Amino acid sequence: MPCEFKTNPSSGVPLYRQIYDQTMAQIASGRLAEGEMLPSVRELSAQLQINPMTVSKAYSQLHAASVLERLHGAGMRVAANASKGSMANGSVEPLEPLISQLIVQARQSGVKLDQIENELKRLWSQPGKS
Repeated sequence: MPCEFKTNPSSGVPLYRQIYDQTMAQIASGRLAEGEMLPSVRELSAQLQINPMTVSKAYSQLHAASVLERLHGAGMRVAANASKGSMANGSVEPLEPLISQLIVQARQSGVKLDQIENELKRLWSQPGKS
């Protein structure tokens, strides 16, 4: 299976949102390509040991955002132009759960804001490395 999902129930981010965010990140990085099939709701819920309705909610929201398309009887696949149109609106909003998680972890580790800013700038200037 080319795509990989991991959930962290104690992260503060709802599980369905973790699946949503990870799907978006895998599409943006090219790990999930246009037309590629995602695991079925049953498969992914068994793999992650979570309620199937949680996976279904994530998939439904990705479908509503035109990131995934439903193939009746076959499952969900990455929609055509998902990496372009659906995520190229320039909005930071989809990243807020990840940013919030980063902030919590940084505060718990004693990392200062300027250290995070410097690291983000460094990584941003190295396309393809992160």
